[in-house]
Amino acid sequence: MDTQLLVTKRNGDQEPLDLEKIHRVITWAAEGLDKVSVSQVELKSQIQFYEGIKTGDIHETMIKAAADLISTSAPDYQYLSARLAIFHLRKQAYGQYEPPALYEHVKGMVDAGRYDAHLVEDYSEDEFHEMSLFLDHQRDLTFSYAAVKQLEGKYLVQDRVSKQIYESPQFLYILVAACLFAHYPKNTRLDYVRRFYDAISTFRISLPTPIMSGVRTPTRQFSSCVLIECGDSLDSINATSSAIVKYVSQRAGIGINAGRIRALGSPIRGGEAFHTGCVPFFKHFQTAVKCCSQGGVRGGAATLFYPMWHLEVEDLLVLKNNRGVEENRVRHLDYGVQMNRLMYQRLLQGGNITLFSPSDVPGLYDAFFEDQEKFEKLYVQYEQDESIRKKAVKAIELFTLFAQERANTGRIYLQNVDHCNTHSPFDSTVAPVRQSNLCLEIALPTKPLNSFDDDEGEIALCTLSAFNLGAIESLDELDGLADLAVRALDSLLDYQDYPVKAAYNATMGRRTLGIGVINYAYYLAKNGVKYSDGSANGLTHKTFEAIQYYLLKASNQLAKEAGACPKFNETTYSQGKLPIDTYKKDLDAVCDEQLHLDWDGLRASIVEHGLRNSTLSALMPSETSSQISNATNGIEPPRAHVSVKQSKDGILKQVVPEFETLKDNYELLWQMGGNDGYLQLVGIMQKFIDQTISANTNYDPAGFPDGKVPMKLLLKDLLTTYKLGIKTLYYHNTRDGAADAQEPEPEDDGCAGGACKI
Repeated sequence: MDTQLLVTKRNGDQEPLDLEKIHRVITWAAEGLDKVSVSQVELKSQIQFYEGIKTGDIHETMIKAAADLISTSAPDYQYLSARLAIFHLRKQAYGQYEPPALYEHVKGMVDAGRYDAHLVEDYSEDEFHEMSLFLDHQRDLTFSYAAVKQLEGKYLVQDRVSKQIYESPQFLYILVAACLFAHYPKNTRLDYVRRFYDAISTFRISLPTPIMSGVRTPTRQFSSCVLIECGDSLDSINATSSAIVKYVSQRAGIGINAGRIRALGSPIRGGEAFHTGCVPFFKHFQTAVKCCSQGGVRGGAATLFYPMWHLEVEDLLVLKNNRGVEENRVRHLDYGVQMNRLMYQRLLQGGNITLFSPSDVPGLYDAFFEDQEKFEKLYVQYEQDESIRKKAVKAIELFTLFAQERANTGRIYLQNVDHCNTHSPFDSTVAPVRQSNLCLEIALPTKPLNSFDDDEGEIALCTLSAFNLGAIESLDELDGLADLAVRALDSLLDYQDYPVKAAYNATMGRRTLGIGVINYAYYLAKNGVKYSDGSANGLTHKTFEAIQYYLLKASNQLAKEAGACPKFNETTYSQGKLPIDTYKKDLDAVCDEQLHLDWDGLRASIVEHGLRNSTLSALMPSETSSQISNATNGIEPPRAHVSVKQSKDGILKQVVPEFETLKDNYELLWQMGGNDGYLQLVGIMQKFIDQTISANTNYDPAGFPDGKVPMKLLLKDLLTTYKLGIKTLYYHNTRDGAADAQEPEPEDDGCAGGACKI
């Protein structure tokens, strides 16, 4: 290459290309890494140089050249490219590689309106200096390439129009910690800031998108999941729509319960008019969801819930279907179909499911969630009442339609509403769970809004995070990590703003949290066990027992210090019931692992002192936040040892942790040979998790004689899910012949995604 090629500097001046400078930077980035070649990166970069190229473009070319070399034979290129990206990012943010002093950085960002002013009001310059002593910028060099690109695209404070970035990752982590513990006493808070900073910056605790991107900025809405219930009136529908717009614009993933809306043809005002049915209102909600881009962090998304016995269900089940016309489709929402024991019994018995408009059958809709015996009694009574409009459909036909649409779209979900209420932290007679959220892992009480500032309505919010199982050497470590996570998230509930009164009232009353896990596949590989053969059942039982036990212990301790949540009396915990008391006992047949911790002592302490938080656990997809930690996402098996994830930032390659050591231990998605082993593990987790789980079902048509997954198998898996006490099912994944490494990122993170992805 002609070394006299001219390059354009940031200030617009031109100078000869300096290959030695490029060599030094790549050599620095390669230090200590295995099986990487500086010369190979240089060669791939230089063939793309041209006369007048900008120095920033040169650096981006180097980064992409290194990232293209990421493979299972040379996984460390994901760190070489990441270091080059960090170098470039810091040069963009600060004009140099070395970050500025913490206090000067914060003061400048507050003055520019990019950081929340409370940071310099609550902390002194001396305290910022003390924070800077345990702030470790070298941790920026532990990220993978996919992590840095996600940080750049979603989390670091920036001008989303010009793409100018203003901070580097360790400032993000230290300031999240500082914000969340600012109200703690001055003699203890810096210790909490240090410990929480260490936990999140070394990836032992993973944070969701709203917290990572929002805490430290003037925008104070950090709950990942928002559950909004709609009543059967125009006032309620309009209030629901307004609440959706408010929360979508502030980075939250939405769950909408629209099951109360009466069916097409129902009388209005005593027959003065007849009702247009659900579809026009679902379209209205779709417009509300899609009207905001969430500040460039992600697009708005929502899942809408309705019961399987709704009179319009046959039309509602096909709303995502590509067939049909725009007038009878609402394709840009996802849907959760609500079932219960009676629905499954009718399927097994070869009977009918009778469809009703909720408006025609008083008490039935509420009983569906609150009391299964009452529901069955009313349901049979209304079936026999000839004066009530109804339609009988063979259960097998309705379940088949549900399974077909779930398979065809991948995004028709399942909620077993009886499990959500019988195995629940809430007393269903006073606080029933009527819906889940965008990603099917939240199960919280809601009440319909009658107006935007309704004092009686209840919008449920849930604030998420996760433990990185791959970064934990002993389950005892969960004790301290649970204490940090619960304290930080509980602080956030008081720290954030509430644009809708119904959300504030519900959150202050219930103080709900959802703490889950990432890197479960790596955890199984490290321990030499697999998803499909039962070998992981005992380990999973011990692990999730410890997770829930230590989370409850932490919330109980916080209740001793700050008081129980005001609506603790509406929980089953207040009655001395724990998740280990209410799980589906069919699970004992697949896992006979005993309990290992002092649940009786914890139970007594909870009854005496209460819990600061009504809920503590939920297992979310965590697609994006897992990439930040270079972890496998959530509880899912990877599709390949190298995932090629498509995001708005381009193609991101990520190699599973410790690939070279553990490659034979990983069980990949399409090696599982069916869903039974996976569903058993989800059932074991659900025994302890007090909310619910983003669990998927997966099918490979190539494994069947005619290349088609049998309907019998789809229905069997639904029945297995119910039998094991699993509350919800999320995606239906079908292997489509594309390369296994192709794993498009769902639109749902902290929900984590959507905000539910964490």
